[in-house]
Amino acid sequence: MTYQKFAYLYDTLMVDVPYDGWVNWVIDRSKKYEVSGSRLMDLACGTGELSIRLAKAGFQVTGIDLSEDMLAVAQAKTEEEGLEIPYYHQDMTELTGLSEFDVVGIFCDSLNYISEEVDVKKTFAKVYQHLSPGGLFLFDVHSIYKMDVIFQSSPFTYNDEEIAYIWDCFSGESPHSVEHELTFFVYDEMTGQYDRVDEHHLQRTFEPTMYKIWLENAGFELLELTADFLPTLPSDDSERIMFVARKKDLK
Repeated sequence: MTYQKFAYLYDTLMVDVPYDGWVNWVIDRSKKYEVSGSRLMDLACGTGELSIRLAKAGFQVTGIDLSEDMLAVAQAKTEEEGLEIPYYHQDMTELTGLSEFDVVGIFCDSLNYISEEVDVKKTFAKVYQHLSPGGLFLFDVHSIYKMDVIFQSSPFTYNDEEIAYIWDCFSGESPHSVEHELTFFVYDEMTGQYDRVDEHHLQRTFEPTMYKIWLENAGFELLELTADFLPTLPSDDSERIMFVARKKDLK
């Protein structure tokens, strides 16, 4: 899943996303667990919205994404802000050739685009390899409640003068998976007409206990399991499950 044309619509559609919540989460946990450095990998960085905000907050950010289109948008935005953030086109399951980081984050439920258990495990292993000793790994995923209940209440719609969309969700073949069918109509000032853009996305989530087991097997210590940016354990109707883990020294 590479986002294709969706990359150029993404920021317009994501204006209500709580980016500041993720930034504050990273800052607070870095202080709480006394992270010694500021090198941060924003894994699945998308259009760089969080990368830029984290860089402004004082982190030395590197962005990684599978979509070249997303990275092109991120690079342009970063240059406009007068910042220097290196971006790399890589798959999170096959990270290679990068230095060590003090913090690695997979934000905005990006890990849910990894639909196979073996690939989640590979991602955790790669993150472990690229963290400095004692480094933090932070990520969030959709809850099972969101996948199995909230998304099933589609279709969702949006409409204004420049862009409109219809967003349908269907249960995927795997447990707790969702197929997103999105159709956008985007106004073209040159032609005075609306262009149609179609996207298909697949997401899957797993039980929090499974993520915990896979983290521990990869060499991490789970420090926190919370939900929805609150300092509380997930409940039956939580929507976003949030993990904070620390790299253990296996030597």
